[in-house]
Amino acid sequence: MKNRAASEPYTFVVMGGTSDLMRRKILPALSILRGRGTLHPDTIIVGTGRRRFENGEYREWIRHAALEARAKSNDFDQWCERCVHYHSIGAGLPAYKELHDALFDLERRYKHPGNRVLYLATPPGAFKPSISNLGEAGLNHCSGWTRLVVEKPFGHDLTSARELDALIHRWFDEPQVYRIDHFLGKTTVQNLLIFRFANSVFESQWNRNSIDNVQITVSEADGVGGRAGYYDQAGALRDMVQNHLTQLMTLVAMEAPVQFEANAIRDEKVKVLRSIRPITADGVVYGQYTGGNLGGTEVNAYRDETNVEPDSQTETFVALKAFVDNWRWQGVPFYLRTGKRLPQKLTQIVISFRQPPVCFFRRFEDCTMQQNQLVIQLQPDEGFDLRFDVKAPETPLSLRRQSLRFRYEEAFGELPEAYKTLLVDIVNGDQTLFVRTDEVEQSWKLYTPLLENRGGVAPYHPGTWGPVKADRLLESGRVWRTT
Repeated sequence: MKNRAASEPYTFVVMGGTSDLMRRKILPALSILRGRGTLHPDTIIVGTGRRRFENGEYREWIRHAALEARAKSNDFDQWCERCVHYHSIGAGLPAYKELHDALFDLERRYKHPGNRVLYLATPPGAFKPSISNLGEAGLNHCSGWTRLVVEKPFGHDLTSARELDALIHRWFDEPQVYRIDHFLGKTTVQNLLIFRFANSVFESQWNRNSIDNVQITVSEADGVGGRAGYYDQAGALRDMVQNHLTQLMTLVAMEAPVQFEANAIRDEKVKVLRSIRPITADGVVYGQYTGGNLGGTEVNAYRDETNVEPDSQTETFVALKAFVDNWRWQGVPFYLRTGKRLPQKLTQIVISFRQPPVCFFRRFEDCTMQQNQLVIQLQPDEGFDLRFDVKAPETPLSLRRQSLRFRYEEAFGELPEAYKTLLVDIVNGDQTLFVRTDEVEQSWKLYTPLLENRGGVAPYHPGTWGPVKADRLLESGRVWRTT
C-alpha cells in the first residue's frame, strides 16, 4: 500500500492493449499517475493485440480513450509520442518471440534496466495460451524484475483454478504474480485494517462476546447489460461472492498479523478461509430478476437480455449464511448478499452488536432498544457510521437512534480510484492488496460444492432486495440492513 514513485524505469506491457479494461481502467489510471509524478518519467507503455495498428494509430486510440476518460493532461500528446508503443501479436509462440525481441530493442533504445509488468487485460479464455507463450518465449524473466498481473476470474471452479495456478507456477514464481481484485484497492477497504488494529476501542469488542452478526452487501442497480454473454456462464456466485465479498469477509474476520507486511496479512486471511464451516444448501438463496417497471422505465427480465439463454438458470442474486469456526467468531453468522437490479448501487459492511442482557425501560412505551451498529460504507459516500441509542428530550422517557458519522471526502477530498493504488503497488513490488495462490484455492474449496449442487433460482422484481426467501436466512428477529 505504498504510494511512492518507482525508483527505476520499467516497461508496462498490456496484453489486450485495445481492450475495454485498458480503455476504462488501466489507461486512465496510468495517465493520472504519470501526471502526478508517481510513475517513473521514462516508463514505456506497450499495448499488444490482434489489431494491426501502427504506433501512430495506437497513439491516436490512446488519446481518444484518455479524452473519453477525462484523463488527458496538457503534455499528454508529447508523452504518447515518446513513451507509448504498439506491437501486433498473433497466436502462437513465434508471435511472442517477436514480442520478446521488440521489448529488448525498446529497452536498449531507452537504456532501461529490463524491468517489466506483463498485464493480462484479455478475456479469461486467453489466460492459459498467453501465459504459456510468455513463458516459452522467455518473457517470464529478464535482466531486471518481471511481474505478471492476472485479472479475475481466476478459474471458474476449484479444478480450473488449480490448473491455471499450476501453469502460472511453471513459468513464474509466486512473488512475481499479482492477482487483482479491484475491491482491495479501495481506500475504505484498506482502512479496515487500520480501523481495526489501530483503534483498541473497536478491536476489544471485535468478537463473539460483543458482536451479534455481520452483514456484507454488494448491490447493483443495473442489469447485466453488455456482460450478459460472460455473465450467463458465470453467475453472481462466481462473479462476486467467490472473490469480492469473500475478500471483505476475511478482512473483517482476520486476526492481527505479526507485522504490516503482505505475506503476514495474507496468512491471516487464509486462516479465516480455512475456518469457514462448509456452507449447506439451506444456507444459500439464489435469485434471478424478472422484467418490469423500474422508475417509470420498462426493463428486461434477465432471460430476455441479449446473449442469455431463454431458459437460463443463472443466478443474478445470491444471499448466504457463513460461520467462521474459530475462537473469535464461533456462533456469529456472516450474511453475504449481492445482486443486480436491486434498489441501489451499494457496498456496505454492517457490524451489529449484541443488545444489553436486560432492558430497564420496558415500562415506557417508546423505549425499544436497538442494536448498536457500525456501518462501513465502501461505496458510494465512503465512510463510517456508529449508531447508538440516546434519550430524546421528551417526557415520558423516549429513546432515539443517533449516529457518529465520518466521511472520507469531507475529511480528505476525492479518494483515489482503486486501479491507481493497485498499479503503484505492482510497480513497487507490494503484494499486500493482491490475492495469493492459497487464498484462491481455499475460496474455491468453499464455493465449488455450492456450484456443483446449485438449486433453482427464485424470481424477484427489479428494484427490490431480491427474493423473499433471502429474508428467511436471518434468524432471531434479524433483518437485512441497507441504510
